[in-house]
Amino acid sequence: NPADLAFADALSGGVTTVVIKPGSGNPIGGQTVAVKSWGRTVDEMLVREPVSVKSALGENPKRVYGDQKKLPSTRQGVAAVIRDAFMKAQDYKAKKDFAAQEGKPFDRDATLEVLVRVLDGELPWCQHTHRADDIATALRLADEFGYRLVVNHGTEGHLLADLLAERDVPVIIGPLFTSRSKVELRHRSLRNPGILARAGVRLAITTDHPVVPIHFLVYQAILAVKEGLDRAEALRTITVNPAAILGLDDRVGSLKPGLDGDVVLWTGDPLDIMSRVTRVFVGGREVFADGVAANPYYEEPVMG
Repeated sequence: NPADLAFADALSGGVTTVVIKPGSGNPIGGQTVAVKSWGRTVDEMLVREPVSVKSALGENPKRVYGDQKKLPSTRQGVAAVIRDAFMKAQDYKAKKDFAAQEGKPFDRDATLEVLVRVLDGELPWCQHTHRADDIATALRLADEFGYRLVVNHGTEGHLLADLLAERDVPVIIGPLFTSRSKVELRHRSLRNPGILARAGVRLAITTDHPVVPIHFLVYQAILAVKEGLDRAEALRTITVNPAAILGLDDRVGSLKPGLDGDVVLWTGDPLDIMSRVTRVFVGGREVFADGVAANPYYEEPVMG
């Protein structure tokens, strides 16, 4: 919903582009989309779709289906659902390729078409995981099917930092402010980002909005610095790294010719807790100034 106040909140926190994902109640959640934080319609805000495919391991799908006395109700069952889906996608691709070679008609399946794009490396597989054993399962599945894995959350990623670095698997870590509301979060630590980064893991930070409100993104980076994350790396975790991890760095994530012209002006160092956003430009257009976001429906963008 472009009228969601969260987009104005995003601008107030210096966030010009967001990736919106399905929830984590299903083993395979669906496709994700990248949009700008300002605009009247999704079409105007669109940066790219799809960006990735969301999947979930661990407690969430196990609980959702187990509480309904349905399968999958175990961690093994959740992994089996994902494995079965990719095996079907492999078979589907082989049949589709054969039909094309023979010049025969072929009944397309929208879901399997997306999974084939994952198998072909076009779309990364964003895997919701918290526990180390679930991260290990994610690595095994990625090795088995050869897709590009991106670990989401990675609460216990620091326990497997060397393995993630060896496989060049990036981690979108967070949220970092939450309570340990479930067993999976018992090792949640603000030291995790620093450990992963020092091991050589490409890292981005997420608020998992609305779990942590989107405008608190920079504060998570600040606290990670307090607990050992390099300052320069912390800035990368909320700019160029997430853009590169999700294949958006040809549009956003840095300041250089040819990109979208999204610019945020601060009163000081963004990683100084006292700094605040003063002006935001999206696509070269000023959309936030002096604490006020322009209303895309009724007003011209704010002027300096």
